[in-house]
Amino acid sequence: MNELEQSAGPAVSRSRPALDWLRRFAQHPDTVATRELIILILVSGFLLLYGLIPSFGGDQLGLVGADEPRYAQIAREMLEAHSAACHAVDAKSFPRDLSLTSVRDSFHCLVGGTVTPTLYGRPWLEKPALYYWRAMGFFKEFGVSDWAARIPSSSGAFALIILIFLHMRRFRPGGHLDAALITISCVAIVSFSRGASTDMQLAAPFCIGMLGWYAWYETGKKFWLFDLYFFGAAATLAKGPVAPFLALAIILLFAGLRREWSLLRRTIWLPGLILYFAMVLPWFIAVQRRNPTFYRLFFLEHNLERFATNRYQHHQPFWYYLAVVLIGLMPWTVIAIRAMVDSIEISIAEWKVRHHPQRYLGHSRAGDAFPEFLVLWALFPILFFSFSGSKLPGYILPSIPPITILAADYLNRMRPCGLPRWLLWSHAALSGIFVFVLVLAPQHMKYETLVPSAQWLAIAAVAALAAAAIVFLIIRRWSIPQVCYATLIPVIGILVFLLGFHGKDLDLNYSARPLAREIQRQAPDVKTVAVEGVRRDLDYGLAFYRNEPTVHYTTDGVPSGDHILVIRSSDTASLDHYLAGRVYKPLFLYDSQGLEVYRVYAQP
Repeated sequence: MNELEQSAGPAVSRSRPALDWLRRFAQHPDTVATRELIILILVSGFLLLYGLIPSFGGDQLGLVGADEPRYAQIAREMLEAHSAACHAVDAKSFPRDLSLTSVRDSFHCLVGGTVTPTLYGRPWLEKPALYYWRAMGFFKEFGVSDWAARIPSSSGAFALIILIFLHMRRFRPGGHLDAALITISCVAIVSFSRGASTDMQLAAPFCIGMLGWYAWYETGKKFWLFDLYFFGAAATLAKGPVAPFLALAIILLFAGLRREWSLLRRTIWLPGLILYFAMVLPWFIAVQRRNPTFYRLFFLEHNLERFATNRYQHHQPFWYYLAVVLIGLMPWTVIAIRAMVDSIEISIAEWKVRHHPQRYLGHSRAGDAFPEFLVLWALFPILFFSFSGSKLPGYILPSIPPITILAADYLNRMRPCGLPRWLLWSHAALSGIFVFVLVLAPQHMKYETLVPSAQWLAIAAVAALAAAAIVFLIIRRWSIPQVCYATLIPVIGILVFLLGFHGKDLDLNYSARPLAREIQRQAPDVKTVAVEGVRRDLDYGLAFYRNEPTVHYTTDGVPSGDHILVIRSSDTASLDHYLAGRVYKPLFLYDSQGLEVYRVYAQP
């Protein structure tokens, strides 16, 4: 026995230093930071790009809704005008040399097509140009496509996630990776980061700017104020004056509750103002000079009237955004609500400390303004837009990141004692409900029924129970450090299920892309497409995918030439009225969206 111990001794002694070195290396702060960043990039890349780009799961879903194809078409037309302007002077946006002629030609190229957004050749002045500029860049790099039109939102969300991670690591270490992972995995961020719209173009820079302002508040270093002014300018170029208004209102409320009114004076920083106006004013002045009605249309109709009235037919009840937030935070809703309640309690306790310090000496969190700031930031946009006469889900997207950051901060503070059992059970159950609903979603899309077949109900129930059990058991075994990883399992699984296995169903039921492809396949020689009674999203979608505006029988009349007609199946009785004396034949049915397609021949 002694001989065996002696023979094993040198091997053990040699292996221990290696194991100790590996352990120290794995626990070294630089190694931990690198590992966390790699995890964040991999998870974020998957959630942002899977099923979006052709090389990673395929571009499964075409443009949906009215805004996506419309904004993508505007970016395409601006790129065409820009390319034509550059070709006319044989120049690029950056001059070849410093000669006056080269600089003048490059300036002409730079502004050509980039000032006035146009749709079907006419000015479209509802939104500023940031999204269109970014989409133009991706179109130029990857070609005009629906997935390239969505990359501006995905890249904006990725920048937001990375900066949340870096900010939290700098100022609230411990919960920084959770903050980023919770943000990127909630329904609202995943959904809007995949949309060809202006919502993420506002939310991402706005949130980065607000984090920068708080970094200045904590450190007093003016450098951080550049974030507020630079990203605030980007947010203004995305959606207009709502960005500085929200930022100013949140900062004003924060300063008022803390009775630190000097914050307002110190926030107004001359270099930051110069940067902000240097970024914002050139486009606003240029577009007004070229379109004298811009200020009236943009500021009065598309900002003030949109808020004060239901002119654009987006009326919703006052409690609408409460439902949007609860759904948008899935599957983190229960933890996020608990974190909000906890942060509100902390904020109230600190408010009492400031106003009655003698009664609260030794309060463990006195002076911590971060929860208070995030609570105000989260609640103000929700309350403000609840009074709006026009409500859309994307309006309160800037409120989601502060809530997810609060959730991560709450989890970090609960690490010593673990999650309460009721919260663990609730979070696991909500993860199961999240899976149950989304597993049944394709069945609802296919058959438009609220009660799917017994087989699919059983499949959804088993998937939900498995998801809830996985989340519960992992968290119970490894506690709070594994909450994010456990919850990411059903999130990633359901994303693969929806886009990897049912992406084509989504495409058939919600996008105009399959319809446009089938029209092109069956009638490649016909250029004009007319519509009658179809939804706006299908109308704009057909126009984008065919790069040609549609003709409307009701307003434009019936074209005299050869054309394709797309009409609702329920409206085919009107064909005799519109096409009396014309020769036409059915091409195909498009049952998934209740449409029929006809070829109408030219008048003799």
